[in-house]
Amino acid sequence: MVDLNAAAWSSPIRAEDVPEKGRHVNLVADETARDAVAKLAKVDAVSDLKASFDVSPRGAGLHVGGRVTATVRQKCVVSLEPIENRIDEEIAVSFSPHITDAPQHREDDEEVETNMITDGPEPLIDGTVDLGGLAVEFLLLGIDPYPRKEGVAFEPPKDAKDDPGPFAALAALKKKQ
Repeated sequence: MVDLNAAAWSSPIRAEDVPEKGRHVNLVADETARDAVAKLAKVDAVSDLKASFDVSPRGAGLHVGGRVTATVRQKCVVSLEPIENRIDEEIAVSFSPHITDAPQHREDDEEVETNMITDGPEPLIDGTVDLGGLAVEFLLLGIDPYPRKEGVAFEPPKDAKDDPGPFAALAALKKKQ
């Protein structure tokens, strides 16, 4: 399976390349990456896409904290006019080589309690974390799926007030009975 986030913007870092005191990484997406992210996000354009990370060892894995910022051009869902939204998402994810990517299936039918408040670590695959793919993932989570231009509100068409509606004919039949 291809990781679409990584295909849009990739910047891998190996756990073995992170010193004990940690490493700070700044990323700035080029035009090709921004266009790929815009296509993946199904928005008109992504500009000024940047990410800043503090990567530190955590046991056999890594902890990645930071931010992703960008300006996203979308269409208003009401007026269809182009609007720009600023995205600023905080990132905090731990990675562990001891986590498998596939969920483990239980032999019995017992219910398993899960803690939905805190997520566990993500799998550290081949000792590498793709910081670009991680930034894209959090950027996608921050995009408003129903953007509205300020001051725009949906109003029904003016002639809709005079429309008797689809059940007016049924109401007329009921009155005849």
